[in-house]
Amino acid sequence: MLKIEGLNQFYGQSHTLWDVDMHIPKGKCTVLMGRNGVGKTTLLQCIMGHHPVKSGRITLAGEELLNKSVEDRPRLGIGYVPQGRQIFPLLTVEENLQIGLPVRARGDRKIPGYIFELFPVLHEMLQRRGGDLSGGQQQQLAIGRALVVDPQLLMLDEPTEGIQPNVVAEIGDIIRKLNREMGLTVLLVEQKLPFARKVGDQFCILDRGRPVAEGSMDTLSDALVKEYLTV
Repeated sequence: MLKIEGLNQFYGQSHTLWDVDMHIPKGKCTVLMGRNGVGKTTLLQCIMGHHPVKSGRITLAGEELLNKSVEDRPRLGIGYVPQGRQIFPLLTVEENLQIGLPVRARGDRKIPGYIFELFPVLHEMLQRRGGDLSGGQQQQLAIGRALVVDPQLLMLDEPTEGIQPNVVAEIGDIIRKLNREMGLTVLLVEQKLPFARKVGDQFCILDRGRPVAEGSMDTLSDALVKEYLTV
């Protein structure tokens, strides 16, 4: 589904991603893990085109992404939920969701009904401003907004950050449903180990901008957790 080959990225003179090779298989949930500052968010933003790439390739279903604009990448089937949610606080829930409609590949201009089935609270609060929602409700809105574009690949950057435990559990259930029942490919950045184990099929650990370990989630050993994840 998503293939990254020899990816290098710089901030000024700082080399942040080093020869990154990664494969995100179709229909699986891959969890990108690592301590703060190792390049996880930077990698997602490179995939979305928010940061320039020095060298390497990124392909989605065989199509090269690096020659595509930021605006074109959602049209190719990427839904992105950024860290901190970044919903539009002065727009209503409905207006936030409608933002993704023009890039839907299927051409229809209605918010898909299944989004309200996944997140009933969004339907109840359609006319409420995004900034008036709780943190957990804003996260559900951010995920719903990403799903509006009808993605093949859903990327989420720490969706549990600052969210109350009951909503974290709901979000985990929804990611599992999207992935395992609806066949959506998921790339998830997550530092909460129990959550990662619950939703992930496989993991990839970054350290200092390089992948250092990967495999099926059941092979994530205590030794790897201690070496690369424990703070």
